[in-house]
Amino acid sequence: MKDRKADHGFSRDAVRSVASRPAKPVEEKAKLSPIAHAIASQYARNTNSPVMISGVMRMIEFAIIAFVGFAVFVIYVGSPANSLMHYTAAIFATATLSILFLEFADSYQLAVMRDPFHTIGRLVLSISGAFALISLAGFFLKVSEDFSRLWFGAWYVTALVAFVGFRLVMSRLIRRWARNGKMERRAVIVGGGKPAEELIRSIEQQPYNDIRICGVFDDRDAKRSPAVVAGYPKLGNIAELIEFARIAHIDMLIVSLPITAEARVLSLLKQLWVLPVDIRLSAHNNHLQFRPRAYSYIGSVAMIDLFDKPINDWDSVAKRAFDIFFSLLGLIIFSPVIIGTAIAIKLESKGPVIFKQQRHGFNNELIEVWKFRSMFTDMCDPTARNAVVKDDPRVTRVGRFIRKSSIDELPQFFNSLMGTLSLVGPRPHAVYAHTRNLLYHEVVDGYFARHRVKPGVTGWAQINGWRGEVDSDEKIKMRTEFDLYYIENWSLWFDLKILFLTPIRLLNTDNAY
Repeated sequence: MKDRKADHGFSRDAVRSVASRPAKPVEEKAKLSPIAHAIASQYARNTNSPVMISGVMRMIEFAIIAFVGFAVFVIYVGSPANSLMHYTAAIFATATLSILFLEFADSYQLAVMRDPFHTIGRLVLSISGAFALISLAGFFLKVSEDFSRLWFGAWYVTALVAFVGFRLVMSRLIRRWARNGKMERRAVIVGGGKPAEELIRSIEQQPYNDIRICGVFDDRDAKRSPAVVAGYPKLGNIAELIEFARIAHIDMLIVSLPITAEARVLSLLKQLWVLPVDIRLSAHNNHLQFRPRAYSYIGSVAMIDLFDKPINDWDSVAKRAFDIFFSLLGLIIFSPVIIGTAIAIKLESKGPVIFKQQRHGFNNELIEVWKFRSMFTDMCDPTARNAVVKDDPRVTRVGRFIRKSSIDELPQFFNSLMGTLSLVGPRPHAVYAHTRNLLYHEVVDGYFARHRVKPGVTGWAQINGWRGEVDSDEKIKMRTEFDLYYIENWSLWFDLKILFLTPIRLLNTDNAY
C-alpha cells in the first residue's frame, strides 16, 4: 500500500498501522462448526481467475490472427525471401492493433466474453478497424503495391471467421465454468444483519456476476446478527473465518459495515489482514460520496479497496516463470557442489543425504522443505524444538561447513521447481520453531501475514543479516518486519536484486551455526 491519504475516511497510514499494531494473534487453527467445515471443503479446489482467462484469450486471439495471416501467405503468395520480412511486419502489426482495439472496446470484460452475441458488432468493428488502419497506412506509406490484395482480403475474411468462432466456443466454456464453479471469485461477507442482506441482494442482481458468496461471518450474537442472511448461513465468528478462508481458498472478504464505524473496521482488519485475499469495504449503504477512482466495483456495486492479495494473477505467472528459470540455472551451476556435498555427507556419517522438515508455507499450509542433512541421523530434530546453537554437538563436521556457507539449502532448488517454495520470499520456519519457549506467532503480532505469499529459498530479511539462530524476540520481530516489507514492495526486479545479492551477503556467517 502506498503511504498516501485514501479517498475515504481511512488514511493509508491508518490501514497500514494494522500491520504494526494488530490485535492479539488468533490461534493458528480455529475449530469450525460442522456446517462451516462441510461448506469450506466443497470449495477446497482452486478456480480459474477471470483475469487470467481474459489474458490467455488475448494471447490466443493474437496468435489466431497472426497464424491465419501466415497460412494465407504460404497458400497464396508462397515464401519468397525478399517479401517475407514485409509480410511478417504487416501481420504482427495488424494482430497487435486488433488486440488493442478489442481492449479499447472493453471486449475482454466478463459480460462480453460470456455473451458475444450482444456485442458482435463491436467485435467485428474492432477487427475491421485494425485491418483498415493497416491498409490505410500502406497507402500513405506507398508500400501497398508490395502486398497481394488477394492475400490481404482472404486473410481478413478468414481471420474474422476464426476469431468469431473462437469467441463463440469460449463463451460456452466460460458459461460452463461459471456454472460448475471452475471460474469464479469466492467471497465471504463479514458482518451480518440488514446491511449484509441488502449487499448480498445487490451483488446477486448483477448480470454476468463471477462472485460466489460462500457464507457470512460475524462476531455479534444472534440477537444482533441473525443466523441466516439473505439465504446464506452465518458460519461463525471472525477467528473461524480465518480458518474457513484458508480451507475454501477464498478470494475476497467484503466487510459489510458503515464507513463511519472506523474503530470496528480497523478491529476486523487487525485479524483479517494475515490472509492472502482481497479485502473490500462495501460502499453500498454509505451515504458519503467519494471521487470515482476511490471505488472498485462488482457490477455496479461500489467497493472501497482496503487490502489487495499480493502477487496475484499474472504477477504470480511471472514469478513462477522466474522461479523455474533460475532454479534450473542454479542446479546447473551448483551441480558439482551438490554432488560433492552429497558424497561428503555420505562418507562422514550414516543416514540419508537429504533432511526433510515440515514448515509453514503459503496460506499457512504445511509443506515439506529439503535440506542437506547437517546433523547426525539419530540427533536430527524435524520439529526444530531445539534450535541449533554455536558448537552444537548434534552437527557434523561437514554439517558445520555447509550450514555456515548455506550449502545445506541447495536442495531447495528442487522445492522451487516443484512449486512448494519460491526462489525469493519469506524464509519458511519450522512448525514448532520458537524463542524463549514461545512460538513465533506468540512473540510477533501478525506473524502469519508473512504467509500471504509463497516462502522462499532466500529473502529480503536474510540478505539484510537476519538469518541463523533466533535467540531473542528482537530477531524474529525484525525478520517479520523485513518479510512484510518485501511482500508490500514485491516486483520481479526486487526478486532479481535479492537473488544476486544473496551470495555476497551470505559471506557474513556470524549468525549461522
